This record gives sequence, structure tokens and C-alpha cells, in this order.
Amino acid sequence: MNWSTRTSIISRRWKAPWGLKHTLQAVAIALSLALAFSVFMVRKRGNILDRSNLCHFPAIFNFGDSNSDTGGKSAAFHRRPYPNGYSFFNKPSGRYCDGRDIIDFIAEKLELPYLGAYLDSIGTNFQHGANFATGGSTIQPMDTRMFEGGFSPISLDIQLLQFAQFKERTLELYNEGRSSYIMSRLPRPEDFSKALYTLDIGQNDLHAGIKSMTEKQMLESIPSIIIHFAHAVENLYQLGARIFWIHNTGPIGCLPYSVIYYPPKPANKDQNGCVKSHNEIAQEFNRQLKDKVSQLRKQLPDAVLTYTDIYTAKYSLISEAKKQGFPDPLGYCCGHYGDYSVPCGGKTMVNGTEISGDPCSKPELYISWDAIHYSQAANQIVANRILDGFLSDPPTPIVEACHKPVPLPN
Repeated sequence: MNWSTRTSIISRRWKAPWGLKHTLQAVAIALSLALAFSVFMVRKRGNILDRSNLCHFPAIFNFGDSNSDTGGKSAAFHRRPYPNGYSFFNKPSGRYCDGRDIIDFIAEKLELPYLGAYLDSIGTNFQHGANFATGGSTIQPMDTRMFEGGFSPISLDIQLLQFAQFKERTLELYNEGRSSYIMSRLPRPEDFSKALYTLDIGQNDLHAGIKSMTEKQMLESIPSIIIHFAHAVENLYQLGARIFWIHNTGPIGCLPYSVIYYPPKPANKDQNGCVKSHNEIAQEFNRQLKDKVSQLRKQLPDAVLTYTDIYTAKYSLISEAKKQGFPDPLGYCCGHYGDYSVPCGGKTMVNGTEISGDPCSKPELYISWDAIHYSQAANQIVANRILDGFLSDPPTPIVEACHKPVPLPN
């Protein structure tokens, strides 16, 4: 007996009014859909996937800030010092982390090599993509306020110019029939339209505003930041990009740096000890970003855009830190902030004594590596939570992100 028949019998026996009868039918339909969806998700979690539906991305092109920088800022300005990289690479790797960033776990999931930084000219292979992210980058073009705040001049618009030149020169070399050695270190021309374009940027725009504006002014500036982001996606589309994986920004009020330098009063402290108002700014940014991505789907008919909720992945990790093996959700492993500041791996003089920003002995026990960036252990957990698609809109695992979602029946 199907759900509709059961509902009809129940309605007749009860002599239910018209509204209740249709309410029961609606509930029955909802339960049926929920059951179907549950079966689908169980199959996903059991890794019973239709292999023919998987995407085979030949390359990744990433744009962002220090959360996904794999050596851009190191190559452009100064090398990230040891102990950055020591948990996995056993040497400085250009990352603001003791090991791998989320972009590294994305590459692993897609069975691709780790992305080399576009600006790194020494021994870098770009056959499977390039990373244009640099630490300190913003969505907004650099201005005096942000420059004085210490942010990177390599903003998102500059990263796009770099990508445009990278693609143009790659196509020129192919057309000139250069050596097989050169060709083995660059993407094929057809790879640019089939590649995955990842964007993880926006955190520094919010930090720059918090440093120099009132919270009200910061909220009022968000629409302008979102417009700049949308223009970047549109420009990438014009340059041939078709498949986008877009991260929102994390709970910036839970960064140890924020809690130390903007200690919240009781009314502005959430249940995890985070700066509530800073997280509210991040959530408003994310709300507007998600709306803009929805609009871009209509404007760019051949594009496939996946919006991924990094905020929820990170905040849930902080909320259940002890359960996940992190004793102090707002602690950090490397460097020192507060009464005096020593960057991770750096040195400073305090009352005539040289102090080093040495790491803790067990970074795997910390969510935060250096008070601003996540540890490899935390990055891996966050990556596991987003790559299966449960926190994405539409809910698509990254291995299937090349497909447009199937419209629901009317």
C-alpha cells in the first residue's frame, strides 16, 4: 500500500476536513522525498557511487588569500620560515600552516598534484593547474587604507590578470610547437575549460574593515565587496572558466588573534568564547555572497557554480573541539600574541631578551596553528566535511562538481 492510499484511508476514517486531508497528503509526500533522499545520502556515505558520474578535472586554478596560499607570497616577498610546513613537508612550504591547507586536500581528493604557486619560478610544474592565491590578499583592489593595514597588493583583480597572462602565454607556446619538455609542464589548451576554478577569499576584506571602520560601516561596505567578487567570476567566465567551487568565509570572531586583540565583553561573547559581532559580520558577508552566486547562475548559463559553507564546517569544529581531540578551541600552537607579538618562526626583543616564536610540541592538538590560520589537523577535518557536498549549495560532492544540478520536478 502506497503513502497516498494510506493517507486517503486515514482521511476517510477520520472524516477529516479538507485542509487536514491535504496536510496529511503533503506530509506523506514530504516523508517519501525524505526517504528517497536518505537512501541517496546513505549510498553516498557508503561510497557506492556511480563512477561514470565522477568528474575528471585535468587541472585546478585557485584564487585566494593565505588560507589557500601554497607559496605565492613567499615567492613574491619573503619565504615563510620554519617551522611552517614541518608537520608534513618537513621544510618551509610557502604555506601559513604546519602542513597541508584545504586546497591541498582538494587536490588529493581529485587525485591531482599539490598546486604550485604561479609566482614561484623555481622548479614549479603547472601541468595540472596553478595557484594565484597570496597571503594577505583581498577581494577589493588595494587602496591606502588596506596597504597601511599590511595587506597584500596582489588583490583578486591582480590574480585574474596573472591568470589571463598565464593562459595567453600557454596557448602561444602550444601554437608555436615548443618542446615536449615545456608542454609537459603546462596545461593543454583544452584543459582550461575543463578545469576546476576554486575561490577562497574575503576574510582579509573583513579584517581590514574591522581595523579601520565601525561595525556598522563594515556591514554597509559588504555589498561593494560582493560586487567586486562577482566581477571576478564574470571575468573568469569570459576567460573560459566554467566550473567554480566557491568557499564562503569562516568564523573570524573565533580566531585566537581576534579574541586576543578584540576581547569581547560578556554580551559580545558567544558560547564558545568567540567575538559574536565579528562572526555576525562574516555571516552577513556569507549571506550576500550566497545570494550573488545564485544570481550568477542565471547570468552565466554555461557555468556550474557550487557555493560551499566553510563557516559551518569551521564553527562546528570549534563547537565540538574537545570531542575532536582539541583541548582548547581558542588556543594556538606557534608564535605569541598579546602583551608582546612574535610571529610564528620569528624573533623579537622583549625587555632586552630575544624571544622566538617557536611552535608547540604537538600541533595536532590545536585547531589554530598561529592564531590566524588553521593547523593541518583542523584543515583535514574541515576538508572532509566540505568535500562530500553536504555543506554545499547545491549539495554536490566535489568529485561531481562539473555537473549542473538536475532540476526538481514541479
